Amino acid sequence: MMEIVYGFIFGFLSSVGFGIITNNPRRTLIPAGLVGAIAWIVYIIVGWYNHGLIMPNLLGAVVIGLLGNLCAILVRAPVNIFYVPCLVSLVPGAILYDSMKNFTLGNDNAAFVGFVKALTVGMSLAIGFIIAEAIANKIYPPLKKRLAQRENDKK
Repeated sequence: MMEIVYGFIFGFLSSVGFGIITNNPRRTLIPAGLVGAIAWIVYIIVGWYNHGLIMPNLLGAVVIGLLGNLCAILVRAPVNIFYVPCLVSLVPGAILYDSMKNFTLGNDNAAFVGFVKALTVGMSLAIGFIIAEAIANKIYPPLKKRLAQRENDKK
C-alpha cells in the first residue's frame, strides 16, 4: 500500500517538476501532475501482476493519453503540455544508460539486450498513445461540444 502512496507522490512531483523545467503554463502543472501520478500508479499495479516491461508501459501510456486529452479539453491547452511531463517517469532512461555503459565497456551482448528492451518500451509507449488517441477521438468530441455550448450560453 505504501508503494502506491509513494508512487503517487513521486509521480506527481516528477511530472510537475518536469513541467516546470519545460516551462509549461502554471495552470497546467497540477493537472499534469495528477495525470502523471495516476499513470505511475497504473504502472506499479500492472507491474505487480505482469512482471514484464511491455504491459505496464503500454497501460501507463494509455492512461496518460486518455487523461491528458481530457485535461487538455478541460484546461484548454494543447495535449502535448500534458504528454511530455507525464511521460518522463515511463521513459527507459536507466535501461539506455546501462546499455551505453555496457557498449562502451565492450559487453556487446548485454548492450544489445538493453537496447532491445529500450526499443520495446518505446514501442509500447507509442502504441499506448495511439490506442488512447483512437479512444479519445471517439469519446471526447461530445464533451468538447458541450463545453463550447456552455461557454456560448454564458455569453
